Amino acid sequence: MKLCLFGGTFDPPHNAHFIIAEAIRESLELNKIVFIPAHKPPHKFEVKPVTPVEHRIAMLKLCIDDIPQFEYSDIEIKRGGVSYTIDTIMEMKKLHGISSEELHFLIGSDSLAEFKSWRQWEDILAESKVVVARRPRFEKTDIDPDLIDRVTFLNLPRMEISSTEIRERFYSDRMTRFYVPTVVSEYIKKYKFYG
Repeated sequence: MKLCLFGGTFDPPHNAHFIIAEAIRESLELNKIVFIPAHKPPHKFEVKPVTPVEHRIAMLKLCIDDIPQFEYSDIEIKRGGVSYTIDTIMEMKKLHGISSEELHFLIGSDSLAEFKSWRQWEDILAESKVVVARRPRFEKTDIDPDLIDRVTFLNLPRMEISSTEIRERFYSDRMTRFYVPTVVSEYIKKYKFYG
């Protein structure tokens, strides 16, 4: 069983998340992409409030529940507290009985730039295969040379869509049809998020 963990805030989940996930799955010939909403991301809660976790989960599940290659995990929600990647990797390996070679962990190139500030970053590299999705304006020269040969860069669709931009589009009542699945748009409007 070859898995890739796709963690994030998913506030909200959007089309780029799913297009990139499927591109990774096909490129690496993986069995599943496991979406893992963070209970409390260590780098984000200090900056801005995040939509309550139960709503982020509901939006994500609306998008992927009918896709057998995509799976949702509440591993970080159940654990509670701040969500550290190394803890999730170790738990997922034990839960699925898989090796470091079979477990992939996805990050964006923007996160790779600050990767050495993550808790036990060297253990993350040892316990999983780190896959990097290039973000717009990414240059390898921005990355610590120690990391370049220890991660896998994939040529994935480069989509300039961010959850921040989508929240702003909802806030200013601009069109979001091509940014988020219809079920997510309807959910956001029902609960009046980002307004």
